[in-house]
Amino acid sequence: MSADTGGLSPTDDAGGLSIGKVAETTGLSVHALRFFEREGLFLREIPRSGGGQRIYAQADVDWLVLCGRLRASGMPIATVKRFAALVRSGPGNEQDRLALLQEHERNVRAKIDDLSSCLDVIHNKVVIYEQHVREGTAAGVWAPGNPLDAAPSHR
Repeated sequence: MSADTGGLSPTDDAGGLSIGKVAETTGLSVHALRFFEREGLFLREIPRSGGGQRIYAQADVDWLVLCGRLRASGMPIATVKRFAALVRSGPGNEQDRLALLQEHERNVRAKIDDLSSCLDVIHNKVVIYEQHVREGTAAGVWAPGNPLDAAPSHR
């Protein structure tokens, strides 16, 4: 087993990975992998064995991992598809790729900022709840409009 294949051994004589191994490695379902292929989200046409089975390379797995991160961070499939098309078309459009990634980075940072604001509110509620539980005054703390649902006083 080698590090460059994520600990997987090749599954056929050509050294490729089966769809099952790729699904196992990436956490994507076989159905999702077929969807990626149908939608043109791979950087190349996935070759097939003499028996018609797909043969993936480690580069395909690496690309899927990147696509998974892009999707998990909120990039729409249409944008992933546009990015894949740019990469697939080769040199000369690096500025377009960069612009796409920069826009996504801005979107992700904005989401992180929003989540950070949400976390601040939640943390303040936790602090209030902890104090009231500690002091035995928690009854009704979360009732809307309850004056107990305010910042703890300093004693």
